[in-house]
Amino acid sequence: MEEKTKARIMDATRIRRVLARVATEIIERNRNLKNLVIVGVKTRGITIGKRVAHLVKEMEGVDIPVGILDITRYRDDVPAPRSKAALEQGGIGFSVVKKDVLLVDDVLMTGRTIRAAMDALIDSGRPQSIQLVVLVDRGHRELPIRPDYVGKVLPTSHREVVRVRLKEMDGSDEVLIAEPVKIGRGRKR
Repeated sequence: MEEKTKARIMDATRIRRVLARVATEIIERNRNLKNLVIVGVKTRGITIGKRVAHLVKEMEGVDIPVGILDITRYRDDVPAPRSKAALEQGGIGFSVVKKDVLLVDDVLMTGRTIRAAMDALIDSGRPQSIQLVVLVDRGHRELPIRPDYVGKVLPTSHREVVRVRLKEMDGSDEVLIAEPVKIGRGRKR
């Protein structure tokens, strides 16, 4: 489906500033940084989580482990994977038991991805706490989920799409608002 970019909300400098502010807030709210772990929701949550961990290390000299969370089998909006290999992918890589978990994702909308992520975390063990970090909160919640740390609140319409691009996977850092484009006889493309 083709999309038309409506607005560029953040560039690399703005993303860097926002993540530095979020890292500072995390440091201020968490007395025991050595009990923190970061779990990034695949795919862009992992990269954002690594950046936050790097910023905390620069500011406080504390290494925060970063794990990967693949929530595919926990989603309620797509069929569960059938292959055994698909079910075994996405291990966090460390124990979350009695840890303060920073759950990181790029965009929060309905809350369904985060609900699935929390189910996956609880299946891995019982954390001391779970705090939610998102780069963009665009509203439209269907579940009572609220982030603890937000880079940018970005009200959008249901029709609009928020695209987060990160240099590690997309070649550049930016956050865009896009909209599907109709081509020809009223068909969306």
